[in-house]
Order: sequence, then structure tokens, then C-alpha cells
Amino acid sequence: MTSVEGALRTPLVDYFRRGEAPVDVRMLAARGVLAPRAHEQLELLVLLLKDSDTGVAEAAAATLDSIPADALGAFLARADVSAELRSFFAARGVAATAAAAAPGDEPLIDTAPEPPPAPENEDSQSTLQRIAAMTIAQRIGLAMKGSREERAILIRDPNKIVAVAVLSSPKMTETEIESVAKMASISDEILRMIANNRAWTKRYGIIAALARNPKTPVAISMNLLARLSEKDLRSISADRNVPEVLRITARQKIVLNK
Repeated sequence: MTSVEGALRTPLVDYFRRGEAPVDVRMLAARGVLAPRAHEQLELLVLLLKDSDTGVAEAAAATLDSIPADALGAFLARADVSAELRSFFAARGVAATAAAAAPGDEPLIDTAPEPPPAPENEDSQSTLQRIAAMTIAQRIGLAMKGSREERAILIRDPNKIVAVAVLSSPKMTETEIESVAKMASISDEILRMIANNRAWTKRYGIIAALARNPKTPVAISMNLLARLSEKDLRSISADRNVPEVLRITARQKIVLNK
């Protein structure tokens, strides 16, 4: 059977591919509870077919089999689906249909529990308390489907899969990613995931925010200096919150650019 492992690179898929997801989270993905974009969902389900936990592998197979053939065939006909993914499903007896599905990010199957609705005129403290009372599955679902305010809270969740789910939300905007990149309270692993996303680092505001964030791994910040304007280099060169090696290198680049 054709393998599609490695065909898609996103923060969520890479998290699973590196083997960092615990078995309970892998089971959520295998059952369709963790329901990201359709491309990510299929990549995860295919990956989990080979999971070391038999229960997870069997659940992934059952979830794949439960996806309506017409919906899956229409998705496979989309121009943005890889040849490897089409070959994988062709080997399972599912071929692309003549008519492609409309472009979109909706999952092909979603068994996630609906998060409790937010009360009207809820204040920030009440939002924090409501989210804190949720299960992991509910917080993952909220990360995918919730509001911008809820995502801003969940990106700081101590359970890394919840924060990773926020990055994978179809609702996440580049403006929000830039805001996350500025957060000094955010996990350095989340900042690394943002820096490794080519689409996001095309935006100047994101790379500037990463370079200035003291939590960004130094190796990443150093590489980003070459892409900064002189104004931002000067700002970093005088910023006592960033590592000293970054300040010194920024000063050196200012001199070299003259």
C-alpha cells in the first residue's frame, strides 16, 4: 500500500509524526474527535493506521472506513490533494470522483463534542473559568471552532496539544499568529512551530515579532536577523530583554549594512 507519510507539514501533523502525542490524544485523533482541516485529518488517520497501540490503529481504520465514499472521492478530486494521497486511497478502493469538492478546510468527519456555549456578555475571568472546567477533548474542539478570544487563552494551555490545535484552527489568521509570536508567556515550542511554517514567515510582522521575543530559541532569532530592517535591528540591539548574543549580532549587522 502506498505510504503518504511526510506528504504534509503542519504544526499538528508534525507533532504527531515526531511521536510527541500521548496515547489518549492519538485516540482522540483516531476517533475523529480531533478534527482539523481535511488534509491534516486524513494525514493523521493514515499515520495512525500504523500506531504502536493496537486500539489506536483499529480506531483510525474504523474512522477512515466511516467517511462517506462520495465525500472522500470528491475531496480526492481537489487540485490541492497530493498524488500520494490519491494513490493511498485508490489502494483501498476509493477513487477521486469526476467532480471535485469545493475548496475548504472543514474536516471530513467530526465527532468532537460541541463545547459549552459562551454566555452572553461573558467577562474575561468567566471565560477563563469556563475553559478551565472543560475536558481536553472539549478544549481541543474549542481551539478548532472557538472565538478569537478563546484561542488567545487556549494558546497558553499547559497541555501542548491544545495549543497546537489552536495553530491548526481553520479560523486562525496571520494577524493572530503575529500576536502569538509577540507573547513572552508562550511556550518556546509553539514559537518554534510558527518559525518553521513557511507560509507564516512570509509575513514581515511575524518574523520581526519572533526575532524580538526573548522566548524564541536563539538559533531561530539569529537566522531571522538577516531579514529585518535597520529600524528593527536597532531596536533589538538596544533591547535588554533579548539574549546578549542577539543584541551584539544585531549591532554588527547594522555596521555591516552601512
